[in-house]
Amino acid sequence: MARMHVAWRLLVPLLAAEVNSFSSRPSLSSFTIFPTSLAMSTTTDSWEALQSAASNTPVGSALDQESASRTAGTGAAFVQNKLRLFGADEKPKLTLYRDHAGWCPYCQKTMLLIEEKRIPINIELVPMRSYGDKPESFLRIVPSGLLPALLVETSDGRKQVVTESQVIMELLDSWHPVEDGFKQMMPSEEDSASMQRYRQLSNLERELFSWWCTLIFRPEGPSFGSPGMLGKLMGKSSEPAMSGAMSGFLECLEKVDNALASTKGPWFFDWAEHPTMIDFIYVSHVERMLASAAFWKGLDLRSDKYQQQFPALNAWLDAFEKRECYLAFKSDYYTHVKDIPPQYGPGYDGGFEDDRISFQKNISGKDGKSWTLPLSFDDDVQPLYRGPPLPLCALKAAGISGDNGELASEGTSYEKAEPEQMAEACRQMAGWKIASNGSAVAKFAARGGPEGSRNPRKGFGAELADPYAQSDENYSSVCVALLAQGGPSAHDAALNEMKDNLQTQISKDQARDVASSLAYLRDRIGVPRDLPLASARQLRAHLNAAIDVLH
Repeated sequence: MARMHVAWRLLVPLLAAEVNSFSSRPSLSSFTIFPTSLAMSTTTDSWEALQSAASNTPVGSALDQESASRTAGTGAAFVQNKLRLFGADEKPKLTLYRDHAGWCPYCQKTMLLIEEKRIPINIELVPMRSYGDKPESFLRIVPSGLLPALLVETSDGRKQVVTESQVIMELLDSWHPVEDGFKQMMPSEEDSASMQRYRQLSNLERELFSWWCTLIFRPEGPSFGSPGMLGKLMGKSSEPAMSGAMSGFLECLEKVDNALASTKGPWFFDWAEHPTMIDFIYVSHVERMLASAAFWKGLDLRSDKYQQQFPALNAWLDAFEKRECYLAFKSDYYTHVKDIPPQYGPGYDGGFEDDRISFQKNISGKDGKSWTLPLSFDDDVQPLYRGPPLPLCALKAAGISGDNGELASEGTSYEKAEPEQMAEACRQMAGWKIASNGSAVAKFAARGGPEGSRNPRKGFGAELADPYAQSDENYSSVCVALLAQGGPSAHDAALNEMKDNLQTQISKDQARDVASSLAYLRDRIGVPRDLPLASARQLRAHLNAAIDVLH
């Protein structure tokens, strides 16, 4: 087994390596503690050394402190938080059971309500059915296995379970009223006009959801030359031919855009300066619509064209993407298109063919750019910097200011950030995350070894779910070579050193199996479960750099 320790420990120093132009901060080379002999040693000490090295980077140090705060129930929103206190002195009487993978749209909208209202609550993470078996302890509480589920403990010790996200959200809102200092999320019952609007918007959301399902999860019908009602409304008669399903979906989006345009701010209601219940109900599925429409239909609703066609919808999305609590639960397109089919059914290719092929390659990392070094500052399909791309604590530690000039500021974009400084911060976060979970990551990746595919249990609906695969014991340290060696501070030099070490320390008969393990890990990096997208793309690209050497 020791012969494989050289295969994984090269990546953390590489990801965490300082860029020369910012060498005033401590560089990883300042605390180089990884001689070559360590690469062939047992893993316990080496992982501890790597974790120490990652924690000594500016971003790693900040994330260590933030992790401690989250454990204590404070700190920022995070997809795997287990406790949210928001200043409460007592242990909460409420427990929310939500999905472990951080993907379920119904759990997402519930968590957004909790974060925006700042409701003290305990959180338990449970697998969705498509990811694995639910624990018996959960099924004893919620026999149906439905997520999310809310466990309510009354003052006399009794416990009651509530399911269905809409019911949970409405109860949480009513139990935490404005007069007790909580944000208002629903129109007041006395405001009949607002209640009527709320019901109309709810019906429109169901209509939009239905059109989305028709477009994505059914074979698309024939295209027609006429642009349909939407084209006429926009004064266009030369739009590309599109199917009835595509026209219906876009026309329904036009209704949503009009509803948003009727208010003064970005949200569906003017009586609040923050998103409310109906905004959360929409955004969890609109987020999935963006990913699926681009991947299966070549329809990029965030492109310049659709920014002009649906300005209010895109302004609404921009406003969400500037809020740290939303970004904590926001997935990337790759994670969505892998997780949508087991929940809703397979997506059908169609729509705008040339763009669809291009977007699919980008989203899957097969375009030679999106998951390949050197990475561009921004992504062609998924803009990274319309809001904070990393936790604010990480941006602050890296000295990165928002476009408004304020250091690590919420409510602003980061599109004018210095590219090398931003790339460094994103690498440091990826390196910190792997080093913090080193042994578990190495064991997980070893499932990609030649005998790691053994699965004594049933399969699950999610394509990349593999909860019972066994690590190949001969390759259980297969990832270690990407995570050690304190290379030079310049990233290019560290990258070259990583490649040289892979070539010299991995034998030809081992190279294919090592590459297989790294690819197994790369394809299972989930956003936001593992990392935010800006950091995840760095990890994916660095894994690909190693894989290319080994092929």
